[in-house]
Amino acid sequence: MLQFLQQIINGLSLGSIYALVALGYTMVYGIIKLINFAHGDIYMLGAYIGYICIAYLNLPFSVALIASMVLCALIGVLIEKVAYKPLRHATRIAALITAIGVSYLLQNVTQTVMGSNVRSYPSVLSDAMIEFAGLRISHQQLYIFIITIVLMCALQYIVKFTKMGRAMRAVSVDSDAARLMGINVDRTISITFAIGSALAGAAGIMVGVYYNTINPLMGSVPGLKAFIAAVFGGIGIIPGAMLGGFAIGIIETLVIGYGSSLYKDAVVYAILILILILKPSGLLGKNRKEKV
Repeated sequence: MLQFLQQIINGLSLGSIYALVALGYTMVYGIIKLINFAHGDIYMLGAYIGYICIAYLNLPFSVALIASMVLCALIGVLIEKVAYKPLRHATRIAALITAIGVSYLLQNVTQTVMGSNVRSYPSVLSDAMIEFAGLRISHQQLYIFIITIVLMCALQYIVKFTKMGRAMRAVSVDSDAARLMGINVDRTISITFAIGSALAGAAGIMVGVYYNTINPLMGSVPGLKAFIAAVFGGIGIIPGAMLGGFAIGIIETLVIGYGSSLYKDAVVYAILILILILKPSGLLGKNRKEKV
């Protein structure tokens, strides 16, 4: 039981990262029905921005975190304006191929500017351990979990209780009706990309601090797993992305703890297959009938 609880704690830390990235996927999909496969590379850029702020500019972690979120938000808006907005009324496959192209572009630009070598992240958060009833949790894990919860609560507040949040919900239901009601749909979509990218940037810098290494391809696998988390919880549903992220993180650490790290990716991908077969709408999603 002690080992099981320890793996749950470790899984919550990892799941926090997946949840933050999954929120970006689910927000964008909920608004414009686009699976933004470049979102994992925004997470990678967040790690590099944080690295530059800490290693070269000697900024504290809190300032680096805010800088990473702000710059990633701006990058997300730029990508939406340049790559996705012209395809707003194109076929879904065209937008999907464009998203994959943007992903490779971000990876190669980062390799050109920063090099393809693995970089060691500066140590800015204490790695001291807190022991309670035989369980061990590091300060880094605690910081990651608290920051994630704060950001998720802030996102829920924005979506549920602000004018922009109401606009997001209106556009997600019917963009044409929202436009007739005076809502600036293009602005709402841009803000959605900005918020999702900011959360991915926060996840990137926290992963860099937690795992101590970054590289230009680090966003591919976690980005895919965050997408699986969004599908698992119900893509387009914000609480579903949170639930899916934590669930995937816990499942992955349990597989490592009781099995082998060689199987952790296979189990996560198997979950995606099972969800698509058994309940395509996800755990919190509802099956909708479409008129033919």
